Amino acid sequence: MTSNDPPASDDYDRAAERPGEDAAVDAPAVETESVATAPADVEPIEFGSRQGRLIITATVLASGVAFLDSTVVTVALPRIGTDLGAEFSALQWVLNSYLLALGALVLVGGALGDLLGRRRVFLIGMWGFGVASLLCAVAWSPGALIGARALQGVSAAMLTPTSLAILSSTFASEHRGRAIGAWSGLSGVTTAIGPFVGGWLVDAASWRWIFLLNLPLLAGAIIVTRSAVPADRGAGSGLARRDVFTRVDLPGAALTATGLGLVVAALIEVERLPTWAVLTSVLAGSATLGGFALYERWRTLPMMPPELFRIRTFSVANLFTVVVYASLTGMGFLISLALQRGLGYSALAAGASTIPLTLMLLAFSARVGALLPRTGARPLLTAGGVLTALGLLLLSTIDLDTTYLTGVLPGVLVFAVGLVLLVAPVTTTALTDVPAARQGVASGVNNAVARIAGLLAVAVLPAAAGLSSTGATDPGPLLDGVSTALRIAAVSCLVGAVIAWIGLRPRDCRRTHVTIAASQSGR
Repeated sequence: MTSNDPPASDDYDRAAERPGEDAAVDAPAVETESVATAPADVEPIEFGSRQGRLIITATVLASGVAFLDSTVVTVALPRIGTDLGAEFSALQWVLNSYLLALGALVLVGGALGDLLGRRRVFLIGMWGFGVASLLCAVAWSPGALIGARALQGVSAAMLTPTSLAILSSTFASEHRGRAIGAWSGLSGVTTAIGPFVGGWLVDAASWRWIFLLNLPLLAGAIIVTRSAVPADRGAGSGLARRDVFTRVDLPGAALTATGLGLVVAALIEVERLPTWAVLTSVLAGSATLGGFALYERWRTLPMMPPELFRIRTFSVANLFTVVVYASLTGMGFLISLALQRGLGYSALAAGASTIPLTLMLLAFSARVGALLPRTGARPLLTAGGVLTALGLLLLSTIDLDTTYLTGVLPGVLVFAVGLVLLVAPVTTTALTDVPAARQGVASGVNNAVARIAGLLAVAVLPAAAGLSSTGATDPGPLLDGVSTALRIAAVSCLVGAVIAWIGLRPRDCRRTHVTIAASQSGR
């Protein structure tokens, strides 16, 4: 499942076509001061040129590494737990430390690229990701791995949005769509092969190699970037350093990370902490997130402009994203544990088990996107929510006697059909009524919401299903807990279907011209 992180900048909208005159126009205008964009100091580049091909290569390699790690690590978790003696809660933190850092900082990373120069921030992100990957590979304890994963998330928040921003700002307008399409498709292939490659590496060598694999890919991306990607001065080149960072919403990011961290920590450690400590942490985290909402209303250049949520389609799409994408991330985490620790699959077999899902996404997402202007978003999102729920219910029947062909594959295929129906429409719905000048920020917010939804799912679903550290090592109780968690996730998808049917109108997203390819990749 994929998620991309567009830059938090107004000029990102140049990477997407403006909504046409037939798009819905009942949303109120959004009037917020924008972060200054970089000057036009880069000569436009053609798609078929040698430099154009090298730029696409660099951005695909770098962002592909970030997408790869988001899928590979899930497959490797059971082996990581065995080798490092990590309890179930520690495995949750291995995933969530990355998601927490990325979700809280991705919009900040895009803004830094606009202000300090996208090429510079892109290179910093790649160097940081490489160092963090090396630290992951040599991690000697669960705590060391969790810390290194958090550093990976910080670095990914810089390199992922700037990779797309580089394509948007360097290619000539008539070639920009092809460049972003190539980036989207190739990054999607990276995501597709991630579980298979990761499983093979874990079985053939060690889980540590899934992180070492990043180093040669990043080295190649750095070399190509330095030789082919034009340097840009950034909109903050004439400002004092203090003024540059004043324009970046670092306090907002800190409030988001703190609030989410307190809530997630309480849910992951619920069995270790006394009840009063859990309640205190959840309340403190909720209050901090409430403070973030108030702060964003006060700030001149907010990371998450409150005015966007006055747009009905934007609000509905993001609420749908929260309840459905939480289930998607939770499904990947739980199925990997169930297949390896519950049914005794190898890491390679577990990684290969969900390849049909990714292949269907690659084959049919564009076709659903083409269907959207004729049907509107409501029937597609509603059907997608129902079918993903049905797929999760089928997967929840897994027990010790389950075979792949009869007990796993049917659920994966039904889930995949539902996912195909909703991935493209939810992104388009989030952007369709947003003014062109704010589509970059809106797309970044939607993708940050998807990351945060996954973060919460990895903490909430196991806690709600009663998956304890003991149960996570005993196949019988583990499978029972996974089944309960998947049924909860199915209910969440059904709630998403209801939200789409009630919140959207039949004409929403009909005849829209918003380009969605760039926003789908990696999600």
